[in-house]
Amino acid sequence: MTEKKAPPIVDNRRARHEYSIIETFEAGIVLQGTEVKSLRAGRANLSDAYARILSGEVFILGMHISPYEQGSYNNHDPLRNRKLLLNSREIMKLRSRIEREGYTLVPLKVYFNERGRVKVDLAVCKGKQLHDKRESIRERESKRELDRMKKHKTG
Repeated sequence: MTEKKAPPIVDNRRARHEYSIIETFEAGIVLQGTEVKSLRAGRANLSDAYARILSGEVFILGMHISPYEQGSYNNHDPLRNRKLLLNSREIMKLRSRIEREGYTLVPLKVYFNERGRVKVDLAVCKGKQLHDKRESIRERESKRELDRMKKHKTG
């Protein structure tokens, strides 16, 4: 039985355009209270975010979570580095992929799971060249055209 994921709070659509996704991982994230409240309000941005392995732990860098509006003077820093929670086996697998094969870790989406915990879909990606981007756009448009033709033919 497949597990149904909740709709994303934040989706990194730019990553799907600029990278070829090789493999995805689900990771927990260490957050402060005001960060969770801002995420519930949908006030976050993943467009410039990426992940790095630093001293055996995975951190997400460049993820912007807006300060909570009703927060006090000790609100969180919007661009702070946030630790991701993965098994040590998964971290070792990610490290070997990144070091040996030259891949990048990119967060694809942030969502709340069924237990109310914030999760991050992390992808191992390879950067696309300009011609690869054009090729994927052409493929998408041709698929769309075929679907249109099928729809008009049957309708």
